[in-house]
Amino acid sequence: MLYYEPLGRVSFELFADKVPKIAENFRALSTGEKEFGYKSIYGEKFEDENFILKHTGPGILSMANAGPNTNGSYFFVCTAKTEWLDGKHVVFGKVKEGMNIVEAMERFGSRNGKTSKKITIADCGQLK
Repeated sequence: MLYYEPLGRVSFELFADKVPKIAENFRALSTGEKEFGYKSIYGEKFEDENFILKHTGPGILSMANAGPNTNGSYFFVCTAKTEWLDGKHVVFGKVKEGMNIVEAMERFGSRNGKTSKKITIADCGQLK
């Protein structure tokens, strides 16, 4: 028997005016309009758009990568100021509502990256 407890909704504001390509990638993957979510909408990997925006504190939405110009479909939400990521990971949005949900998810984490409970994004899309 599977049991899960919904934590709630997190909504993001995307900075499409500063990083339009990355914002569109996230939006299109979130809506499912491309019918996949395991790679970028531009192919396997795509280049770093720019590093104008900084990792200034909790709630920053940023691209995960495996080095320069390896953006795909992975992202993370900062729960603290992470200035050492500036110039390495592209910031493309922030939590608009639901930072308390992000903080609740963080409590299931550990230093080695494993979670004590499975965390799943059950649904995603674009709010109108």
